[in-house]
Parts: sequence; structure tokens; C-alpha cells
Amino acid sequence: MDLGLTGKRAVVTGGSKGIGRAVAEALAEEGVDLHLVARTRADLDRTATAIRDAHQVAVTVHALDLSGSAVIPGLLEQTRDADILVNNAGAIPGGNLDAVDEATWRSAWDLKVFGFINLTRAYAQAMRARGTGVIINVTGLAGDKLDANYIAGSTGNAGLMAFTRAAGAYSLDDGVRILSVSPGPVETERIVTLMRTRAEAELGDAERWREYLDKLPQGRCATPREVADVVVFLASERASFLSGTIVTVDGGHNARGGSFS
Repeated sequence: MDLGLTGKRAVVTGGSKGIGRAVAEALAEEGVDLHLVARTRADLDRTATAIRDAHQVAVTVHALDLSGSAVIPGLLEQTRDADILVNNAGAIPGGNLDAVDEATWRSAWDLKVFGFINLTRAYAQAMRARGTGVIINVTGLAGDKLDANYIAGSTGNAGLMAFTRAAGAYSLDDGVRILSVSPGPVETERIVTLMRTRAEAELGDAERWREYLDKLPQGRCATPREVADVVVFLASERASFLSGTIVTVDGGHNARGGSFS
């Protein structure tokens, strides 16, 4: 299937690792030139080199902390012709209402929530001026499967889902599509590290970490590439009449009402 993406330009935040890197690689396979944004220049450079060597597309890196809105105008100026924006940067810490203090909550939301909103606002304006563009917010299953022990993340992801639906409801009238991909647990370096630490503490053996995945569909997390493939399809012309919607990538986990562990 030709996705019609050859020659397009994409901005991917959190693009050096995990889901963001997988999205960047999948877009590059379709002939998309990339702007990768993350905090750490060394990680960005390694990812960019690997993608350039494998796919012969242009890859530009931007080492920026997107938790501060002051950096957005400069990024937009350098990437104003982007056809696709993938908002992916940010990880919200766990904890219940008593455990997550205001400073921690605000800091996490500055990147994952307000970062998404501010970037969407900026790029949607530029895309509307051209009459075309796609914005995809990578949110998370906690926005649907509310968790009191991940209260900042559940509230943030639920808010971003509502934001996507509201912002995307009429955006197609101006040629711009705004969507969300909502993954369940994904086998990223971060999750594996967390599960290994838990297995070492509770089971006495870090190598038993996969036992905590038994209740997930097929007894596993999604792979970053499985999430990335959905993002790339939604960014393509094959999804041209989708906007203001959320696609869940969790193997049916939420629908069956199961727990992560």
C-alpha cells in the first residue's frame, strides 16, 4: 500500500528513544524527511545517524526542552514547512494524590500536557495557512483506564484525549487533521527497567520481569513499532477522513478490563 508520504516532512518530539524513535524510523521507511526533538543531543545524534544510514532521508536534530514554551517559536521557524507533527515527548511519574506534590505534577504536565497543547497550537496555525497538515498526539491508555496510583498521568492523558477530540472536531475544515494514538503498555527501555527493578525487589530475580505481563493480551506489551505503524498510517493520505479521533493500541486490554499486573 502506497501511503503517499514520500517527500513529506515530519517533526517528532521525544524522537530519540522508544516510541518516538520507532515513529521516526517508520516514517523514514516511507521516505519522510525528519526533524527530531529531544533534550539530549547525544541520543539525538545516534538516532539520526542510524536513520540516515538506513533510509537515506534528511534528518535534522533539535536538542530542546519542550517543557518551556519559549523554545517553540524558534523550533517552528526552523520547521514551519512540516507536514506532520507527532507529539510524543514526556513521561508523567506515578503516585496517588498524596504522593504527587504540586511541583512534581506541574513539572510533568509542562512537558506532556502543555507541551502538546502549545505545539499543536503553533503548528496548527502554520498548517491552516497552507491548508494541509496532520498532528498526532501520542497519549496513553491511562486516560481511559483511570488509575488512582497514576493520578497525574491518568488526568493528563484524559485531558489530552479531550483536547484532541475538541481540536480535531473542526480542524479538517481548514485541511488539518488532529488525532491521537493511545498505547497501552509498550516494551520500551523505561518499562523494562521498571519491571526488572520490581522483579528484583519482589521476586528476587530481575530476569523474571515478564511474569508481570501475564494478564496482558498474549502475555506481552506492544512493541514500539506496533504503535509507530498506527501513527504512520494516521499521518498518511490513507487516513484522510480521520480527525478528532483516538486510536487505542492495547490488544483489547482496556476492553477486557484487565490489570497490568
